[in-house]
Amino acid sequence: MRKATYQSLTEGETAFVNSFGFETTSELPDLPRSLLPGLFARLSTADIKLALRQKLVPVMCLPHVTLYGSVGEQARVAGEAMGFWIVANILAADYRATVKGSLGPALLRQATSGLKRSQPVFSASRRLTDEQGAFTLAITSGIAACLLVFPLQYFYLAASLFSGLFFLAIIALRLFSILGQSPRPLSVPITQSDEDLPVYSVLVPVFREIGVLDQLVDALSELQYPVEKLDIKLILEETDNKMLHAVAQKNLPPHFEVIVVPAGKLQTKPRALNYALQFARGSLLTIYDAEDIPEPLQLRKAAARFQVAPPYLACLQAELAFYNPDENWLTRQFVVEYATLFKTLLPALAHKKLPLLLGGTSNHFRTAILRRVGAWDPYNVTEDADLGLRLSRMGYETSILDSITYEEANPELKNWLQQRARWLKGFLQTWLVHMRQPAVLTRAIGLDGFWVMNAMTLGIVVSALFHPFLIIYAVFDLCSAASDAAELFLQAHFMSALNVVVLFCGYAFSIFSGYRALRLKRITGWWSTLLTMPLYWILMTVAGWMAIWQFIFHPFHWNKTRHGLSSVQRPAISSKVFIWRPFIWRALIWRPWPR
Repeated sequence: MRKATYQSLTEGETAFVNSFGFETTSELPDLPRSLLPGLFARLSTADIKLALRQKLVPVMCLPHVTLYGSVGEQARVAGEAMGFWIVANILAADYRATVKGSLGPALLRQATSGLKRSQPVFSASRRLTDEQGAFTLAITSGIAACLLVFPLQYFYLAASLFSGLFFLAIIALRLFSILGQSPRPLSVPITQSDEDLPVYSVLVPVFREIGVLDQLVDALSELQYPVEKLDIKLILEETDNKMLHAVAQKNLPPHFEVIVVPAGKLQTKPRALNYALQFARGSLLTIYDAEDIPEPLQLRKAAARFQVAPPYLACLQAELAFYNPDENWLTRQFVVEYATLFKTLLPALAHKKLPLLLGGTSNHFRTAILRRVGAWDPYNVTEDADLGLRLSRMGYETSILDSITYEEANPELKNWLQQRARWLKGFLQTWLVHMRQPAVLTRAIGLDGFWVMNAMTLGIVVSALFHPFLIIYAVFDLCSAASDAAELFLQAHFMSALNVVVLFCGYAFSIFSGYRALRLKRITGWWSTLLTMPLYWILMTVAGWMAIWQFIFHPFHWNKTRHGLSSVQRPAISSKVFIWRPFIWRALIWRPWPR
């Protein structure tokens, strides 16, 4: 292959290139900024993708070859390796300014409305379809009419039957995770050399995260992956001036790039991810949150797993855990919840090839498939759960990655309520989107997948909203009937007794599944935490009604979760051993573990 440098051109071609006013200040001439807008205006769709992802811009076409300008040394080396003729250098500041001025509006439209335009059936930009709106109106009118005509106990009976279906679905899901097979994620030996590894893009949205910026850069710098094949993008919002200033003060490594998302009416994490995705050059891609501390070998493990996996494996979900598990009662409840999800439920679902609702971080994708399915829905505030279902509906599989990412468990109640309200609102959005065509959904994911989807979205929302009220009414109803005759008691209060049994069975199975998940994480002795889980679910009810209020009045508002609140310092992480050892946490945290 002929070396594609400025010096490799013929004398006549060199004179032609110089006639455009390039000034040779190094091995390659610097392309004047004044020429860039004209060049970008003439780019084809394929050239735009090349300019955004590889930072290679066509500058002129000779009879037998196209000449390119590269943004930075890494782009030049990559371009030469692909056989491009690199004849000019483009300064990074000039490149960013031209992209913003020439392509910024189009890129922002794609990030905000791409899914809405290409696959409107999957977009949450419309809360209810006409059919769903008519059905909701009919149900609401029917309930109102029944309340006027029938006594209150009939309404309670109907509500019990309706909510009981969801309670039973969740209980069945708990039983499935307890009794079903939950094997350890497949561990593939890391055998790829640095030369054989694919380029890996890492997208990290950071919005008002100054408190964890140093921790974030340190954690990303510890990733054991060749830097020439690492494409890390810190995604900032144009309106976040303090964050922009803080990042500007950092001396970031060369493989870090800052992507600034233009301001817009919609400001959500999935919109920022969609915008940055247009610049991602990796064939594999992952997402981390600002407070994340991934295992240093996580990217290599994912690359090794994708190498041997079938092409329809689209996503790998790494386990999420916490580096402040025992900070207070709230963080311990968070640990139980995540342990149940990532140690029992998700492995069981993955083993049965059922849909997985992804976590918001440490998802590893084949980038081409991610783009093919429309990426993230910027109007959905649990874009991760929605994307997991969409992948399943389109025939792709998601599995579990044998790796851990540590996060900060939310230690403050107000912050927790805001975060949980967003999650529950997003589950409701996700359910409404995927239930627009129930028959099509069932054909795509099967009856078992249909059950899983409903239990993990609307089932969670309904349980959060109603379960404490129903159990209070049921207990009161049973107590008030203590003096009734046995026959009358059985006839009139059977539903209340059944509700109490169902709800307490739900409590029992949930507590047992939490206990089993903690044992899998080698955590013992958290009996007070397990037995007080019902109090945690009461907090869910508060968050659930917050979610309903926001769904009605602020459907696309993103409740920002504050990070950096923990008093526990992040642990030192070894690239060789990354195991949660309880005795280490005892040394890190002054208080004894609850018994």
